[in-house]
Amino acid sequence: MSELPIVPQVPRPVDAGDHGVHRRGIFDPELLDRCISCGFCLPVCPTYALDKDEQSSPRGRITLMRALESGRLEPDDPTLQHEASYCLGCRACETVCPAGVEYGPMLEQWRDHQWRAGHGPALARWLRWAVARRRMLQLSGLVRRFARTRGPVRDDVAHVMLGCAERALFPAVSQAARALVPGADAPADQGCCGALHAHNGDSAGGREMALRLGRDLPGTIVTTSGGCAAHVAEHLGRDRLVEISDYLVRTGWKPAGRLMTRGADGRPRPIRVTLQDSCHLRNGLGVHRQPRELLEQIAEYVELPSAASCCGAAGSYSILRPRDSKRVLAPKLDEIMAAEVDYVVAVNPGCLLQLKQGLLPRRARGAKVKAVHLVELLVRAGSRAE
Repeated sequence: MSELPIVPQVPRPVDAGDHGVHRRGIFDPELLDRCISCGFCLPVCPTYALDKDEQSSPRGRITLMRALESGRLEPDDPTLQHEASYCLGCRACETVCPAGVEYGPMLEQWRDHQWRAGHGPALARWLRWAVARRRMLQLSGLVRRFARTRGPVRDDVAHVMLGCAERALFPAVSQAARALVPGADAPADQGCCGALHAHNGDSAGGREMALRLGRDLPGTIVTTSGGCAAHVAEHLGRDRLVEISDYLVRTGWKPAGRLMTRGADGRPRPIRVTLQDSCHLRNGLGVHRQPRELLEQIAEYVELPSAASCCGAAGSYSILRPRDSKRVLAPKLDEIMAAEVDYVVAVNPGCLLQLKQGLLPRRARGAKVKAVHLVELLVRAGSRAE
């Protein structure tokens, strides 16, 4: 399949002769050479769906990466800066790629270069600085009373990983997680896992933070964040890091009963719920069946047509590119309303915040649907004693 030039600054299209030409050492050659430009990624790319612009697709961005690597585009080219930022990093392209392209690591390498010191979004640098301060993380959630334990950290119990923003924004999530995992602790002085660093221009720093978290929390680490799960599992292994829906399914959790409400006719009925997947959890770790299996035990489950596609939160994306984030979210909100559910469930705090904020105007107009984290519903259903 021939390619057309996708950027005016590029004097000719990328062809087979460009594969294997690596001048600058920005990208892993094996990763960069794997793309065969087939175009299977285009239909699943959220930004390509918005604009139908080739350079805003995974195939187009890999063409830009090759132009950067080979020296045909300068590092601070505005198109490179724009597309490195515009990509959501959802990794949906990886799930349909016949060549097995690992787009996620390439995006991290790209942003490491584009967002190096003195370049890239200043807000991204500030976010990295903020979450790297353990004391700030601890203080941020004290008033909201997130789950936390003190004393020596044991290696024979599961540890609940406390998310950075989750501590202050959604303290009930960590409390519910501890209730669902018997005997689990939640050491209060644990730091950030480094996912925000890895996704925002400092993958080396993100790796070190994940390894440090592994040293601080020996044994099994249970997380309520899909984005953190994929990042930490990459560095510690899936035997050490387990997302909570995966953990509960593995350990055979069963509810005490179904959650009920009253219908329009006043008669009791099971609550109706739908799920928004975490992109990194689904596309990076392949965890998507587990939260659905749990929800089906406690409620009437309704699948959203776009459940597997990004909601636009994408970690810090909703902060760095709020307008584009809302464009991605808008059709999903319409689907949620059409489904006539009581709850839309998230398995990632960023997604939860995105959904809550997106639903606010509709709730102000009378919509009843609420956004909740998975564990908040599961803990309400109780646990059945075996």
